Amino acid sequence: MDSLLSAADRALRTLFAPPHASERSPAQGIDEGKLDPSEKRLAGALMRVNHVGEVCAQALYTGQAAVTRDPQLRAHLLEAAREETDHLAWTRQRLEALGARPSLLNPLWFAGAFALGAVAAKVSDQASLGFVAETEDQVAAHLESHLARLPAQDLASRAVVGRMKEDEQRHATEARARGAVTLPPPVRAAMRMAAKVMTTTAHRI
Repeated sequence: MDSLLSAADRALRTLFAPPHASERSPAQGIDEGKLDPSEKRLAGALMRVNHVGEVCAQALYTGQAAVTRDPQLRAHLLEAAREETDHLAWTRQRLEALGARPSLLNPLWFAGAFALGAVAAKVSDQASLGFVAETEDQVAAHLESHLARLPAQDLASRAVVGRMKEDEQRHATEARARGAVTLPPPVRAAMRMAAKVMTTTAHRI
């Protein structure tokens, strides 16, 4: 019951409360670049996609933490979620600076990612960690592609994305160190397909 109440609280805070970072944003102190309207729209759309990714990260870790019976793993997952809260706040700040809005479908993204996390954790802790490792690998590759697409003069957004990429790679490494299994190729392919649908939709909606 405590886990479920904690999960509900995190869902409400993720979706409806202003996120508060425990660490200053990598964009702090960096001047806003001079972006033309098309560049600003592109940067805003990319940061909206990244914000959706952080909403899903909150849901994924929360779902896994709610199901696992290993208190050490639960503590690890909740700490990872706390770090992702920083990312959530940083991407939200970039959206506001760029005059863009979050995805209108964030409640849907949260619900789907929470369910996936809970199902993975129900299979086994090793499968749950495998899901984390594969997710973070795909997210890091996705962020790398955004670094190639963001306007060169949007140094503030680039600083945020670069730092997020480092953190996601570390989360994948930590999951493997804790015993993550390698997911079967069909599962990894399905995850990439789902991520493609989400990122394509969130780019506009």
